Amino acid sequence: MTVDVPKRPSAADRHARAAVAVLFLTNGALFANLLPRFPEIKADLGMGNAAYGLAVAAFPTGAIAAGLAAGALTRRFGSARVAVGGTLATAIGLLVAGVAESVLVFASMLFLAGAMDSVTDVGQNAHGLRVQRRYGRSIINSFHAIWSIGAVAGGSMAAGAIALGLSRGQHLVLSGVLFSALACAALRFCLPGPDTDADTDTDTGASSGGSRAGGEGEAQAKVLAAGRRRPVHLVLAALVLIAMAGTLVEDAGNSWAALYLSDSLDASVTLAASGYIALVGAQFIGRILGDRLVDRFGQRTVARAGGLITAAGMGTALAVPTVPGTVLGLAAAGLGVATLVPAAMHEADQLPGLRPGSGLTIVSWLMRLGFLLSPPAVGLIADMTSLRTGLLVVPLAGLVVVALAGVLQTRQAPTSAATGSVSPGR
Repeated sequence: MTVDVPKRPSAADRHARAAVAVLFLTNGALFANLLPRFPEIKADLGMGNAAYGLAVAAFPTGAIAAGLAAGALTRRFGSARVAVGGTLATAIGLLVAGVAESVLVFASMLFLAGAMDSVTDVGQNAHGLRVQRRYGRSIINSFHAIWSIGAVAGGSMAAGAIALGLSRGQHLVLSGVLFSALACAALRFCLPGPDTDADTDTDTGASSGGSRAGGEGEAQAKVLAAGRRRPVHLVLAALVLIAMAGTLVEDAGNSWAALYLSDSLDASVTLAASGYIALVGAQFIGRILGDRLVDRFGQRTVARAGGLITAAGMGTALAVPTVPGTVLGLAAAGLGVATLVPAAMHEADQLPGLRPGSGLTIVSWLMRLGFLLSPPAVGLIADMTSLRTGLLVVPLAGLVVVALAGVLQTRQAPTSAATGSVSPGR
């Protein structure tokens, strides 16, 4: 009788995990260094609100325009090189955008930075999922938690630069060089070779020469057969919607939380800022805990529970509008969506019948529509009715996740020490 115990990662695997964490950190920190500079850029370039909104929208537009190229680049050059190359190009784009002397240059460089950010996103997630397969358990949520740390660090670094009176050029050269150097250093410790499942088979003993327990092999065959019967395009569409639900809730916190608390609920400026902080903080906690929850209960159960938490928490806050209730509702929403984007990316990366990296690329590409379409959609509803009504998209997003979570994996069996194999569930 085979006893199942977790697979012990090698030193190379641990180094690769640390390297991917650095890539996520730098990705979160770079753009966050520019965000606090937006008000002074707007003032220096004399932009009105409409022109500013269009210029800032160039970042997600660039991401959508270039997103589909990321899969081909990853297959051609490898996920780690693509992630690092995208990081360097993003740093350059943000630097030039920060010192731009015209609205056209500012928007163009944000477009470039957004395009390169989408390439980096696919590369770092693809490499993170490759490392995860070698670990034989979920670790992808921890990488996204590190991204959140990077975003906080980048924003804090920008605030410090402003307080010290550094010019935008000085500040952005410093941040660009620092995080580019970290990304380049991380490349040395990433996994070598192409991004295929060959390394997984080698590590897990699942190659033709490896052995399996009979019952485990039969279970694996049934899982693969069931996966092939699934209409891949419908599964992929569901995964895109799950990821978009996560980005929509994130954007609601970014774009509307402070405005709703201050204008609709008459909260002070300090209290109004706490809504966004509550959402991001709870999302970070959810990502820190997410891998253990996924390993124990499976992606499907965790996503459904998160959707219910989002719908119930924010739905209650909107039904009974108070400042404390809204802050708690936003925290519930952040906690609920914490694992959605990593889960959708993980599942898309394993879809049968697609070229390596294609599923991950499509989800990463189309989920950005949530960031692009959410602000005008909520704003349009708010103009027609009220912002409170517009924010109903948050609990609705939670219900969408509950309805579609069936495409995600159920709990995985632990890796076998004797055979090294992993028996995935659906």
